[in-house]
Amino acid sequence: MKTLKEISSWVGTFGIAIVLSLIIGVFVIQPYRVDGHSMDPTLQDQERIYVSKISHTLSKLPEYGDIVVIDSRVNRDRYLTDDLLEHPLLQLFMDNNTNDNKVFYVKRVLGKPGDVLEFKEHKTYRNGVALDEPYLNETMNFVSDRQWTVPEGHIFVMGDNRNHSSDSREIGYIPLDHVMGIKKFP
Repeated sequence: MKTLKEISSWVGTFGIAIVLSLIIGVFVIQPYRVDGHSMDPTLQDQERIYVSKISHTLSKLPEYGDIVVIDSRVNRDRYLTDDLLEHPLLQLFMDNNTNDNKVFYVKRVLGKPGDVLEFKEHKTYRNGVALDEPYLNETMNFVSDRQWTVPEGHIFVMGDNRNHSSDSREIGYIPLDHVMGIKKFP
């Protein structure tokens, strides 16, 4: 009887720990791994970062220059079940590891709703003003006659390694619910 009670206590404690881990990972803070060189020199390939999920939980708009983790599958809706199934703890028990499918990108916020972005003279312009981007380590080779106007409920993101980044220029505007979190920790 005493052994059964002790086992029950351990199972209960373990269950509470799992539930708390899920709540914290889905709504508060979650680790991600940088995959690739699109954020060089700011972040390195395979670097581990932690993002605040508060903005995702409360649907808050990130600030200019924030480094964010995005779900690059912008043509599909996201649901709470996605957040749960993508939690690292649950990924341990799943066959298709979403984090290995390269759907999460780490990028920098350059445009908010209503902003007009242009790429001319090898620089990024927001609302007609060239951005000061000291985090870039080389001149951007991308120029375009097109203007990108960020729609309501979306942001425009780019990697710091502009010449080697798959970002909003390619995948499009990022819906706010696809912003998984903001890098707040090393």
